[in-house]
Amino acid sequence: MSVSSGHTTHDNVQLDEPAVVPSGVPGLDAVLAGGFARHRVHLLEGAPGSGKTTIGLQFLMDGAARGERGLYITLSESKNELLAVAKTHGWSLESIEIFELVPPELSLDSDQTQTVVYPADLELGETVQTVLEQVDTVRPQRIVFDSLSEIRLLAQSSLRYRRQVLALKHYFAQHACTVLLLDDLTSEGDDLNLHSISHGVIRLEQIAVQYGSERRRLRVFKMRGTNFRGGFHDFTIRRGGITVYPRLVASDHHRAFDDTEPATSGVAEFDALLGGGFDRGTSTLVMGPAGCGKSSLVFQVIHAALERGEKAVVFSFDETRRILLKRSKGMGIDLEPYLATGRLKLHQIDPAELSPGELVGRVRAAVEDGDVSIVALDSLSGFMNAMPEEHFMLLQMHELLTYLNQQGVITLLLLAQHGLVGHMQSPVDLTYLSDTVLLLRYFEARGRIRHAISVVKKRTGHHERTIREYFIDGHGIRIGPALEEFRGILTGVPTFSGSSERLIEPRDAGE
Repeated sequence: MSVSSGHTTHDNVQLDEPAVVPSGVPGLDAVLAGGFARHRVHLLEGAPGSGKTTIGLQFLMDGAARGERGLYITLSESKNELLAVAKTHGWSLESIEIFELVPPELSLDSDQTQTVVYPADLELGETVQTVLEQVDTVRPQRIVFDSLSEIRLLAQSSLRYRRQVLALKHYFAQHACTVLLLDDLTSEGDDLNLHSISHGVIRLEQIAVQYGSERRRLRVFKMRGTNFRGGFHDFTIRRGGITVYPRLVASDHHRAFDDTEPATSGVAEFDALLGGGFDRGTSTLVMGPAGCGKSSLVFQVIHAALERGEKAVVFSFDETRRILLKRSKGMGIDLEPYLATGRLKLHQIDPAELSPGELVGRVRAAVEDGDVSIVALDSLSGFMNAMPEEHFMLLQMHELLTYLNQQGVITLLLLAQHGLVGHMQSPVDLTYLSDTVLLLRYFEARGRIRHAISVVKKRTGHHERTIREYFIDGHGIRIGPALEEFRGILTGVPTFSGSSERLIEPRDAGE
């Protein structure tokens, strides 16, 4: 085997070359601490359909965009199948050399120019030699070998299979190639597996959930000499390729921000209840039964911020965009102008189609790219449905809230409690994670169903410990004076026995 020419060090890395090669997959380089190790062999394993081929094509296309020659060696798929995969993503593979080992009669491309060989007619050594000759001819910097299962079948024994893969590894290293070996895990139980001889190992997983689309995630098993990000990372396959959402580690993200002045809501009584307003870099949990006005309170806060020139983003799990806009307009808040200018982003989320990692990735993108000061999640019940288990939701919410706090963002979390009156339960307890907790309740007085609001927790300063009535109509939100003659507010059956003079009356007759 000949060694490639050029001024290189003893391990074939040019002195002026970076140590890593970008993967071409958004988000994956953040997991790999920069990319794949240059001139090394990496194992990309996963069941059929998990996304190995797509990552391989993105890897080669990234190299072509950087002026590097790429070679896709396929023993399991034809060139036409690869072109069909590329077409679904809107890609062109003209800049990538494709070398297929399939019968000529199976190829539908009469103009194809590369060598076509049927591996079943060859001994293993001849098959490997044909691949090596193609590498000598193309002299690529990046190689994708798809797949090792064919070599495993030809080898017929684990020892012979391992020796042939080692031979390939050394040959690729001598020719200064950065290689992805794809494996479909058909013989995962082999004692002589490839993890020990590969520089890096990444496994892709596809998980079928009971309802909704499948979830995909990856994990880096090893990457020698690299401080990669461990654990599972969600990823998606859509038109345009794979996007990886690195697992959020809040301690890695800090930003200086001004927290001297709280953000006001535009309602003086509401701000007084909160001890001056919402402190920046904190999270507020708004909890109460369905229909008690949680979303209306949140949109009042967001509207006040928008009028100050700030930016906000809302992730809605429970209501459609049309209903949210119509309801806010019904209380005198027109959000359409802010949506048109981009100062307000409204994302309607289907939890059955969104993985937790992608949702966190969207929140991060909104904050980091749009300089957002307020993030609202409406509601946590919908957010919880996107999680495989409640335990993971709490861990992920902890990281997300810590991250948003460190970015100086005001986070508004809505949580609907089970029941309208009487004893109420929450589907998940996030009160210990939230810096402020707003409690909303129904009560009856003077033949009307009314609403009560109180602040039961605030970590960052003083707040009123009173109970106030609030009222929502076409003119917005009104909050009345403190009501002292209350009992049972925390049990869910509040009883008001005070003077009716302190209650709020509707502005217009008939309301």
